[in-house]
This record gives sequence, C-alpha cells and structure tokens, in this order.
Amino acid sequence: MILYFRLLKESFAFAMNALRNNKLRTMLSLLGVTIGIFSIIAVLTAVDSLDKKIKSDISGLDNRSIFLFKYCFGPSEVPDWKVEQFPDVTFDEYNFLKSNLDGVEAITYQLFTNNENIKYLDKTASSVSVKPCTFEYADVEKLDFKDGRFFNEQESNSGRNVIIIGSEIAESLFENESPIDKEIRLYGQRFVVIGVLKKVGDRMVSFGPNPDTTIYIPVNKIRGMFGDNNPQFTPLILIKPTKDVELEDIKAELIQKLRVKRGLKSGEIDNFFVNLLKGATDQIDAIISQMNIIGWVIAGFSFLVGGFGIANIMFVSVKERTSLIGIQKSLGAKNKFILFQFLFEAIVLCVIGGIIGLIIVWLLSVILTSALDFEFVLSFSNIMLGTLLSIGVGIISGILPAISASNLDPVEAIRSGM
Repeated sequence: MILYFRLLKESFAFAMNALRNNKLRTMLSLLGVTIGIFSIIAVLTAVDSLDKKIKSDISGLDNRSIFLFKYCFGPSEVPDWKVEQFPDVTFDEYNFLKSNLDGVEAITYQLFTNNENIKYLDKTASSVSVKPCTFEYADVEKLDFKDGRFFNEQESNSGRNVIIIGSEIAESLFENESPIDKEIRLYGQRFVVIGVLKKVGDRMVSFGPNPDTTIYIPVNKIRGMFGDNNPQFTPLILIKPTKDVELEDIKAELIQKLRVKRGLKSGEIDNFFVNLLKGATDQIDAIISQMNIIGWVIAGFSFLVGGFGIANIMFVSVKERTSLIGIQKSLGAKNKFILFQFLFEAIVLCVIGGIIGLIIVWLLSVILTSALDFEFVLSFSNIMLGTLLSIGVGIISGILPAISASNLDPVEAIRSGM
C-alpha cells in the first residue's frame, strides 16, 4: 500500500512537471476535458435546478391528485366541438362521489372563474384570481398560512362571507396593517378576511393561479349569488386518494360510478375526463430526461476530443522519458510499476481539467443565481460525477500510452534516449 501511495505521489509530481515545462501543450490538452466536464455538469446542474424548482412549484398538490371535469389536460381523441357539449360536473355529483367513492382521503369542489378587482377602503387590487371552493380544499392542496386559517365546514356549507387572501394582495391592500377581521369588497359584497397565506413566489409550473395573487371564498356563496349554470364559472372536482390505493383502481371506480350517476349506456363514451396529475408530472420528468440525454451527447464530443488530447500528451511524455523508463527498469522496476506511473499521471491531468471545469460551473451558478430569480445549485452528487468522469477519461486515454511504456525493453529504452 505504501508503494502505491509513493507511486501516486511521483505520478502527481510528473504531472505537475509536465504542466510547468509544457504549459501551452498541456493546457490545450486539458481544454477538452475541462470543456467536457463543464458541459455535462453545467447541463446537469441546470436540469437538476429546474427539476427542483418545478417540484417545489407543484409540491402544494399531491402527485396522485385527480382532476375531474369536462376538459382534458392533454390531447384527446374526442373532438373539441363534442367536448364543448359535455355537461359540467355538479355540486350534487361532488356530494355523490364524496359519499360513494372508496379510497379517498379528501375531495373538494371548486370553480374556475374570471379575475376580479377587490377593494379595501380606497385601495384596489386589480385582476385577482378568485377561487370559490369547499372547505376540503385546504386538505387537498397544501396552503401555508402566515396568519389566520381556512374556512371551516360550517362556513363553507352556509356560504358565509369569509375570505382568504394571498400575500401579494395583503401587501397591496393592507401594507403593514393586519388584514385579519378586516372587510374587503368583492362582487358588490363585503367579505371578512380570516386568513392570509405565506408568500410562494414566482412559479415555473403551476396547475392554477399563483396563491400569492389568489383569494379563496366558500363556493356556496357563489352558488347562492349566481346559481349553478352560470357560464362565467367552470366547475371542477379535485380528489386526493389515500396512499394505499392504486390510481388506476380508483380511476376505474370513479368512471364507473359517475357513468351510472349520469345514466350513460354501454357503448356511449364518457362525457367527462379524469385527469391524473401524475400524468402531467411524468411528462415533465420525460422532458427533463431528454434534456439530460442532450447534455450527455454534447459532453461526449468534448470528452472524445479531451481524451485524444490527453492520450497525445501521454505518448509524448513516454517518448521524452524513454531513457528514464529504461533506467527504472534496469534498476528493477516492474512493468506494472511503469504502467501505473503513467496511468496515474493521465488520471491526475484529467482530474485537474475536471476540477477547473467544476470551478467554472460553480462560479457560473453563483453569478446566475445572483442575477436571476432562480437558484442554481451545484450538488455534491454532480461534483462526484464530474470527478469520476475525469478519472474515467484519464484511465481510457492513458491506458495505451501506459502499456507502451511498460512494454519497453530497458536496453533499447536507454540506448534510444542517449
């Protein structure tokens, strides 16, 4: 073991000597490795940061959530004109599914509607997202409160004039004043603020409006004011299954029971869509995987150039130290000692190039994080990956020069070096 440590030390010294004596040649050879490591780790860092941001943005909803309404999230075989003829999901169907659907942790009924202006005294918040929903919405989507609470079952069922507001709305209307128990005007009526959400920030991916600019009110208040058939509102039933139930099983049960409820006959198509959030997140994961593949392809060409560069410098190094190799072998150095010496030297050179590439990625991530409202993180796993890739390139590009050095005849090696 001590012998190998000494061998590593000598190989590192030879590599440093090559850098000092042939700076331009060595740096040009290392450039390929540096660019290769920079390319792949930069892409992986960007993709990992993007993946982290996206998952953070959709963390409020369970990945297993089910969206039931008349429209489909993605492409559909049903023509658009026919979809427009589908009936909306109803409050009665929400109650039916709530009572008859197994494997459900929470189910909520909500409405998509137009943005509205809300007022507090002489201040106005414009184009605010309004989300009328039942009290279970807080159990389906994770809402973090800065102050107050969500409306309860009694307030939801009675359609009381209570409201929860996002952080940006609170800042716009109330500034440093506490919004709790204050009255704001919406739809020509006064609503009492009972909750204020924590700030979420900008989202890259969102299934609905940003909570920062959203208000939440009991859906029964809207039903009482506008009825159930107002074209201004599009109903949706959002379902959160229990963790032990299979998504396909609950989807099949949901379809079967809703078909019975709507009186659909055998052979008739479903006049509703069961949208799985997991399908949308799987598509996002697929896009991220494709981006990773593209990054590897780009880096592969750089690694190829870098590997040839390192192999070239190692062959030159073997040529320049031929007589030294002969002397080492004449003094009893074994072939594997010579082989490991040059192989370690190639690895050291590649690791140096890899470290330079990692430093550039780290500096770039710090600069971009400061300049943009987006966090780039160079993870420890990517640092280890960059290091291992550097070692791999060193082994591959250094093995042939190392073998040629170890197979030199000592007499011929000394003679050719004289």
